[in-house]
Amino acid sequence: MDTLARAARRITGVLFVSQSMASAAFIAAITVIPIVGAELSGQPELAGLPSTVQLAGAAAAAYPAGRLMQRFGRRPGLAAGFLLGLVGALIATAAIVAGSFLLFLAGLLLYGFARGITDQSRYAAADAVPLSRRARAISMVVFAGTVGAVGGPALVGPLGLLAEGWGLPALAGPMLGGALLFAAGGALVALLLRPDPRELARRLAAEEPVDLAAPSPVGPGRGLGEVLGEALPRLALAAMVTGQAVMVLVMSVTSLHMHNHDHGLGNISLVIGAHTLGMFGLSVVTGGLADRLGRPATIALGALLLIGGALLAPVSLLTPWLALALFLVGLGWNLCYIGGSTLLSDALTPAERGRVQGASDLLINLASAGGSLGSGLILARLGYGPLCLIGAALSLLPLVMAIPRMARGAAEVRA
Repeated sequence: MDTLARAARRITGVLFVSQSMASAAFIAAITVIPIVGAELSGQPELAGLPSTVQLAGAAAAAYPAGRLMQRFGRRPGLAAGFLLGLVGALIATAAIVAGSFLLFLAGLLLYGFARGITDQSRYAAADAVPLSRRARAISMVVFAGTVGAVGGPALVGPLGLLAEGWGLPALAGPMLGGALLFAAGGALVALLLRPDPRELARRLAAEEPVDLAAPSPVGPGRGLGEVLGEALPRLALAAMVTGQAVMVLVMSVTSLHMHNHDHGLGNISLVIGAHTLGMFGLSVVTGGLADRLGRPATIALGALLLIGGALLAPVSLLTPWLALALFLVGLGWNLCYIGGSTLLSDALTPAERGRVQGASDLLINLASAGGSLGSGLILARLGYGPLCLIGAALSLLPLVMAIPRMARGAAEVRA
């Protein structure tokens, strides 16, 4: 077991560093792609199309990536994701230099493929550790998003100056920097993610106590429909998908809501910064909480925070109030995401994880795209208050689903 523990620590460290690089590359790109989209297309109304293409790519890649990782292992699958990010970043850089909007969209599509694959790093971390430490391993990889949230925007200015020094457009700098980050992260995964987390998962499953009520850890595993017929995978999926949809729904138009009420960029940045802190900054705490309190209780707490944040947001236009509300929405998403990711890993055998986790990430990315698209329409037609009420209502789903599981867990402890 000492050998497995050392391997798990090394694998978690590799995934943390590589995911930090990927996150920084993605967020640096997100900072500039609406500007690039408007400039290359010559039509401001198309500024959001590159982001939509990227989200579509992430959704399209998630399920096949999970199946490929199931068959060939986490290391080659994740390395392929970093390679796609590298190629996509280079194509996007060339598109900016050439002034080609269509080529830029092609690069962003590959960027999206990379996002759909590398986001599954959290499941690779879960594979490498026993059940009692699974949430903490996942939380470490999610915490890597903090590095990206801070480092990504901070890189935009220096990379722009560097690009100009090389005779390239300033907006090409963040994309070129993303290529370097993807190259470094991919090399790290390919060289150091050993043994493959999939193999550790199989060894750990063989050593853990047998639960006669659980599916057999050997064999081909259950089909997707059979897995989703079980209560725990359904709860995990509801937590992650609903949490993503509500978070994007509220977050994506809050800056516009503030702008429409005469807030400056400084106040808007403060509120979005508080939201980002809630999403990523406390991930390590969340992981420990999920391992101690249990996954359903963590999901229920996350749903309550989503509801609280969504109900608070439209009450006042004061910046501190909005910052608190968006922080709670971000933290609620974090609890639902980590609790749901861990619960899904718990409920699956090693032979099932890749394809089912890939399917779950497909739905998460579709929820993100739907929340992003729907938020503008709802804001324009109904207003910010009703939009937040819709978010709070949606958050009731994982809460209602988690409560019976919490009650059953308490009854089993008393027994």
